Amino acid sequence: MFVAPDPGRLRLRVSARAVLGVSLAVAAAELAGLSLVASITGGLAALLALFTVGDPTVRRQAVTTALLPAAGFPVLALATTLHGLPPLRAAAWLAVVFCGVYARRWGPRGHALGIFAFMMFFVTQFLHAVPAQLPELYGAVALALAATSAVRFGLWCIERRMPPPAAPAPLPGRGLARPTTRQAFQATVACGVAIAAGLLISPDRWYWAVGTAWWIFVNTASRGETLVRGFRRVVGTVTGIAAGLLIAIPIAGAPAPTAALVAVCVFGIFYTAAPSYSWMMFFVTVMAGLLYGLLGVLHPGLLLLRFQETAVGALGAALGVALILPVSTHGATDAWIRRALHCVHGCTTTAARRLAGDEQADPAPLAAELELLLGRVRHSLAPLVHPLSPLRARKARARQVIGLLDDCARAVRGLATVAADPDASHDARLAAACARVEAAVHALVPPVTGQAKAHIVSVPAPRHHPGAEAALTHLHGLERALEDLAAPLCTSPRAPLVPA
Repeated sequence: MFVAPDPGRLRLRVSARAVLGVSLAVAAAELAGLSLVASITGGLAALLALFTVGDPTVRRQAVTTALLPAAGFPVLALATTLHGLPPLRAAAWLAVVFCGVYARRWGPRGHALGIFAFMMFFVTQFLHAVPAQLPELYGAVALALAATSAVRFGLWCIERRMPPPAAPAPLPGRGLARPTTRQAFQATVACGVAIAAGLLISPDRWYWAVGTAWWIFVNTASRGETLVRGFRRVVGTVTGIAAGLLIAIPIAGAPAPTAALVAVCVFGIFYTAAPSYSWMMFFVTVMAGLLYGLLGVLHPGLLLLRFQETAVGALGAALGVALILPVSTHGATDAWIRRALHCVHGCTTTAARRLAGDEQADPAPLAAELELLLGRVRHSLAPLVHPLSPLRARKARARQVIGLLDDCARAVRGLATVAADPDASHDARLAAACARVEAAVHALVPPVTGQAKAHIVSVPAPRHHPGAEAALTHLHGLERALEDLAAPLCTSPRAPLVPA
């Protein structure tokens, strides 16, 4: 986990910046004389602002951050007003859940605003906030967002030097065929089950079940992904509870050690979020125990209750994703693979045009997009390659697909590098190789309407120019990987693979 690849030490920098931003937000709330409840609210708002805002440009990130109060403040008011009216409170929260998930269709901004709105409702339940506390809660959130903006866009703007790649657009569709629309209904039903089951277990801490059900649906698109994420959440919660018994209870809310350990947890949440959801939940659970200690309500029974609520929340998510407009793992994976293969074709075509002398053609952005799409394919295939998956034939196919797509990515990266060389040239063999790659892609997936074809015009150049030779090597490797993909992609997913 802690030795996972971190190119450019980006995760390390983002994690350290998160600690600085959250610490500054809490310090600002304390200096303003706000209550402990308000300071915790401000700290959580700062964490969410840094964690959820993921637009591809600094300007768009700043706009999304500025819009967070528009999503969060009305929800804070609604949640505190309905705190003593359980039926209305439940109905209002389910409406927030539906709108928050549905907003993901608008990309990173809708995703961030939806999460922030949901968590503002959650925070009021966690802290038992009432309407009289609303002004200072608003003040704490405003101070937190100002502090995090000063850190993120001023003191330590990592994205200005290392712009994050744009996340792949959600899978398309209309009406109930759109995955985000289906997920909105699934999450709403899951959270409804979580509310009912959570209240049966504890009238005071029922909201943990709802939080579990909600977060399991974040960054998932299929039934398999959601079930695996639920399993990992339970594992992370159990280990976090064990650590809480050893760490949070002995500290008993002492301010200085609690603050130091919360900072460690914030760092751990950000550092482990991408490579391991279980580790992230470990740090979230430990931090929750520390905050309960700070509030003076922590005891072993509370941590056990946390596990029970997490379990019923995960069960609610499993029921929602399995019974309500389910999206199969195979269907979601197939859609992402198709997009990746079309991107491979686009990279090849663009690189070929560049090698033919078109200086406006740049395959580098498409190669970067391909890396993101392959990451989404791996995420979608994760349920099939999970160690506990009993589907041995499908597991073997998934592993083969991942390996062959990685081969494609390596060939595309190499081709883009050759194309970027101003001295690179080509010969007539490149046209034939690109045509074969195009045919191999179209044998796996139908061509996209209006998709550009590779038109390569031979120019005077030495037949065995080093650039042409390198490009041909990458194209031949790409062609072989695409041909090998026919076996796992074009036969029944349940049939055993025949060794080549």
